[in-house]
Amino acid sequence: MRVAAIDCGTNSIRLLVVEKVPGGEVTELDRRLELVRLGQGVDATGAFAPDALVRTMTAIDQFSDVVGELGVEKVRFVATSAARDARNREDFFSGVRERLGVDAEIISGSEEAELSFRGALSGVTQASGRVLVIDIGGGSTELVVGSVEPTGAVVEKAVSLDMGSVRLRERFLHSDPPSDAEVGAARAFVEGLLEGSKVPLDGIDTFIGVAGTTTSLSAIEQDLMAYDRRKVHGSMLAPEQVHALAERLLASTVQEVLTTTCLPAKRAEVICGGALVCDAIAQRVGRPMVVSENDILDGIVMGLIAS
Repeated sequence: MRVAAIDCGTNSIRLLVVEKVPGGEVTELDRRLELVRLGQGVDATGAFAPDALVRTMTAIDQFSDVVGELGVEKVRFVATSAARDARNREDFFSGVRERLGVDAEIISGSEEAELSFRGALSGVTQASGRVLVIDIGGGSTELVVGSVEPTGAVVEKAVSLDMGSVRLRERFLHSDPPSDAEVGAARAFVEGLLEGSKVPLDGIDTFIGVAGTTTSLSAIEQDLMAYDRRKVHGSMLAPEQVHALAERLLASTVQEVLTTTCLPAKRAEVICGGALVCDAIAQRVGRPMVVSENDILDGIVMGLIAS
């Protein structure tokens, strides 16, 4: 059986195709990402920008070709923060339906968090005790606390907070590089949301970061000028390393990020916002973060295979 998961967020759209053979082994057939910035301006206007929809539909056309060529039997398309907020989301829904023959699902923040948790644990075999998984997206950040039990992953608390790399860049970090006042306002906003979330970030035994912000920070810390998934997956970032990276990125222009890192333009433009969020969380947790390439996509395909 071949299944596919598509995750459409504020900044990126991603595809994962896997095959499960009769013996039970699961093999990854394709995994890809396109930076489409679907959430461009949504925080300010409440609607998808026409050019953002065009970029997203172009990527979905490519994903549809891959799904067809690989003979996929089940597809699940989930849409997160940006699609929850846009008043013209029906344009998005109809475009997905026309290209893939399935309906896009706007999943709740809690489901998004739980899928990220289960996906992350599928790629971090050494996880134990109380586990925190963070998924910093373009428009929202998911925080999930749980544990690894003999029967599987158990979620204790999951929240989705309206803070992400694109949202912070558009709402607070206007200058290039951001001014001290802009950074201070963004930090106060993030700290307020974390405080109000009531998620217990102390006493964590295993701290896992997934998705583009944390994987990008790992690549930058390793001075990778060409992104290497194998070097990023399973790497560790100590709280002081995360803080230094955030300070560096908040003090850099977009052009400086582009010329000194492996990040593509649409990631380089907003990485300072994501780094600020990651730093705020890492300082509260106070222990090294394991960076995982397994995330919500892996959680979705696990559900498709089990259904």
